[in-house]
Amino acid sequence: MSNASDREDATASGVDPIDVARLRVAIARLSRRLRRHDVAGLTPTQLSALATVEKTGPLRLGDLAAAERIAPSTLTRLVTALEVGGCVERCPDPSDARATTLSITDAGRAMLERIRRESTVMLADSLRTLTPHEREALATALPALEQLASPSPGPPAADGA
Repeated sequence: MSNASDREDATASGVDPIDVARLRVAIARLSRRLRRHDVAGLTPTQLSALATVEKTGPLRLGDLAAAERIAPSTLTRLVTALEVGGCVERCPDPSDARATTLSITDAGRAMLERIRRESTVMLADSLRTLTPHEREALATALPALEQLASPSPGPPAADGA
């Protein structure tokens, strides 16, 4: 347990405090390891924004700011960096001549694919260090982890009581 505050916060939520703190630390460390490879000079925020543009398709800058929960001033710097890197391009919005939309370029798509491939290889290599029982436990926990990682995790599942 990292500190008394972690224990109090977890206890107040009705969840075992040791497991909550350990899970938080494990997820944070794994996340850092997955981002440790060369991302062609992109920050984690830029990488997230690029993935959002890829997933959502052409979108207005304000919509990207809302999706990424970033301030307009931060968005301007972020988009400029992605444009300079050749990852995105601004295009006129067909529905509003005063507005522009942001689209991913072929180079941006290729960069995301390379990063995803590298992360997958690194994680697969790490999984090979686990016992079969540990890998099975992770496979069983995967749906719960996916739910926790969703943008709006739902309420706790009923325990059948």
